[in-house]
Amino acid sequence: MRYRDRNGNEVTGNEKQDMILRLLYSTVAGRMLMKPLVQPAVSRICGHLLNTRLSAYVAKAVIRRHRDALADCKEQNFASYNAFFHRELLPGSRPIASGEGVLISPCDGKLICCPVTEKSRFVIKHSTYSLQSLLRSERIAERFSGGTLLIFRLTVDDYHRYCYIADGKKSKNVRIPGVFHTVNPSAVGRIPVYKENTREFSLLKTQEFGTVLMVEAGAMLVGKIHNHHEEAWVRKGMEKGYFEFGGSTIILCFEKDRIIMDDDIVRNSKEKTETLVRRGERIGISSAQRGHAFYSHT
Repeated sequence: MRYRDRNGNEVTGNEKQDMILRLLYSTVAGRMLMKPLVQPAVSRICGHLLNTRLSAYVAKAVIRRHRDALADCKEQNFASYNAFFHRELLPGSRPIASGEGVLISPCDGKLICCPVTEKSRFVIKHSTYSLQSLLRSERIAERFSGGTLLIFRLTVDDYHRYCYIADGKKSKNVRIPGVFHTVNPSAVGRIPVYKENTREFSLLKTQEFGTVLMVEAGAMLVGKIHNHHEEAWVRKGMEKGYFEFGGSTIILCFEKDRIIMDDDIVRNSKEKTETLVRRGERIGISSAQRGHAFYSHT
């Protein structure tokens, strides 16, 4: 996987890991091998082990490989792998970009954006979705037709806490459990879905960006997603939640003509290249900032 930083410098991802995952998820043999590993009982055992002191040795190995992962962290030593994975940062280490209509990144990660059409398909952790199949809701998917979808891919070296992108009123969380198929199942929205990620979604009604769809997705079906709030009034930059090991993708979807993404992100996305972003930094603006129709809060 290729990605670039905000200065245009290209960085190479973990091709070997990507190749292994493609083999596991895109072949019948690979999916047969994966089937016992994603059973609920195995997932619970793995989750328990990642909270033990024994797993701290795994965290140390990861830290040695990704030395920058502890930059700005409150702690430098961790009692378990999960304690490392959802580590907290020092106050002020992720400043929130200010300014009217400024769109910020909700997390650290690798970002790609794409338009939402009836034929749009996007990949999350080696599973292909339409917006309808991701949400299992035709009604909500139609609301965002013609809009813009942002996919933030988090890797082990990223900070796994995420925030709200604007002030607004948040809806309740809708949780969709993951499923795994060893053969081609009946397609949802005519897409052959072999694996569906565990995910949660909610809507955020804002003054600046209209109604925003927010989705958190877990990897490998066992992603642990911890959202702090159900229905609530929230503020820009407030922590929304965090992932434990296995959870690693955030999706934002905007209604038609609500946002204008920064040029470098648009350019990279057209070249199928992700852009490195950090939580709180500017990634675009409200369309209202360039004379488009402004959203009226009700």
